[in-house]
Amino acid sequence: MIDARGLSCPMPVVMVQNEVKKSSPDELKVQVDSMVCVENITRFANSKKYEVEVTKKDGEFELTLKKQK
Repeated sequence: MIDARGLSCPMPVVMVQNEVKKSSPDELKVQVDSMVCVENITRFANSKKYEVEVTKKDGEFELTLKKQK
């Protein structure tokens, strides 16, 4: 789980990039509090062949990145 709440782009994307490079997880959860971060992380994840599911709760977002088979 990456908690990137309170951070502005590009830091949340960089955190996700680093985790994908390091461990290439099948699934990764990311918490952010900005729609811009959601859009940028989704764009990056799609370029790395991850599907993204977004859940919004109380003004925050949880992204679940799942590696496409």
